[in-house]
Amino acid sequence: MTAAVTAMITAVVGVLGTLFAPVLSQRLTARQRTEEAQVVERVRRFEERRGAYTAMSRASRQFHTLLKDALHRIRDGVYTELERDQLEEARREYRDRYAEAQMVVPERILDASRSVNQVLAGVDAVVKRLDRGLARDGESAEEALLDLKEAEPRLAVMRRLMRADLGVTE
Repeated sequence: MTAAVTAMITAVVGVLGTLFAPVLSQRLTARQRTEEAQVVERVRRFEERRGAYTAMSRASRQFHTLLKDALHRIRDGVYTELERDQLEEARREYRDRYAEAQMVVPERILDASRSVNQVLAGVDAVVKRLDRGLARDGESAEEALLDLKEAEPRLAVMRRLMRADLGVTE
């Protein structure tokens, strides 16, 4: 190879490098922006799920607590309009948080929530009947309190699944 050929090859490589450097740089920048956007989207979805889990867990536990309180007060004959209003508010909050979660959480979490809901809704119906003096045969505040205990392990399962989905292992 002669010096002229070597010089020509060096010149061609230099020109090609000059021409392709901006293209290569643009492609690398575009790839980096895409990766950054994907990370931001993953973080957004994670935060959305975490918020939904927190709200659903809080509302489920609050509804459970107020149902238990209502049953104790009905049993003791001291159930007032204030407790009725609080229970109704907790019922609405629970329903709203579940509706929001349906749009962002995996089906296994919704299944666990449905399991909790079966108990809470059943006991809620009993509370309403007892409060109105329309209890069915065998329905009492004591029996409903026993039925409500079934929600506790279901709430624990739901919480465990939520935590696992968020990567909390402890």
